[in-house]
Amino acid sequence: MNLDEAARYIEEIAKSGELIQIPYMGSNVAWRRFGQGRPLVMLHGGHGSWLHWIRNIQELSRTHEVWLPDMPGFGDSTDVPVRNMDALIQSMAAMLEQLFPTQDIDLIGFSFGGLTAANVAARFPRVRKLALLGTAGHGGPRRQTVPLANWRDSGSIEALHATMRSNLAIHMLADPAVIDGLALTAHIRSCEKTQFRSKPVSQNWKVADALSRIQAPVLMLYGEHDVTADPGLVLPVLVGDSDARVGEILPGGGHWVQFELADAVNARLLRWLDS
Repeated sequence: MNLDEAARYIEEIAKSGELIQIPYMGSNVAWRRFGQGRPLVMLHGGHGSWLHWIRNIQELSRTHEVWLPDMPGFGDSTDVPVRNMDALIQSMAAMLEQLFPTQDIDLIGFSFGGLTAANVAARFPRVRKLALLGTAGHGGPRRQTVPLANWRDSGSIEALHATMRSNLAIHMLADPAVIDGLALTAHIRSCEKTQFRSKPVSQNWKVADALSRIQAPVLMLYGEHDVTADPGLVLPVLVGDSDARVGEILPGGGHWVQFELADAVNARLLRWLDS
């Protein structure tokens, strides 16, 4: 998919859903809703937006009512005055109470969104099932050895695209062949709008602390080549001796596993949610 095709595809996906502005602290948080069925809320990662789920929306919304927020400080919600993790967790839990005052929901989080989702689930009592993809806050070693380039220093659109392709290969996707116009467009649009600084939070908060307070079943997925963690070391610790937690490593995947291995992740999530 080239850049023009990617832009058209994103527009078509966006038009297939509904944009809902949820008031919060004098501003609005952008939520997108797709499909019908049991509510499924999906939280994007750091330097992300709803576009982190661009290859998952169509399949998951066939059987679920998929809700995708741009969390405060991200995407189309950058003007919301939320600047720390406690405030972010509180904002998301408050909006879930507003949107789902009596309904149970399923909750999925990716990367920084996984850490956020786990902490939200520890506060919001009606999470039926929780899934964490490449979750941050694992407390284990990272395997990234090449630093990311500062894309803000790009002097031209060509240089920006080159830098973002490089950063995607270093940090997000294991197979360079997957870095097409859709991956590039989703990544650039999300990064350019990000204001919330998630990296210090990911380093200082521990997802295990939240998991210890969650009664719902939890599925944790990592790509085999995820550079933000060593899944073979991290998952046994996070799963522990809990019968309610399942950890799996997806062969061939990098960090942005729901994009790189979209078919496999969609199928696994649907089996998990509907079992």
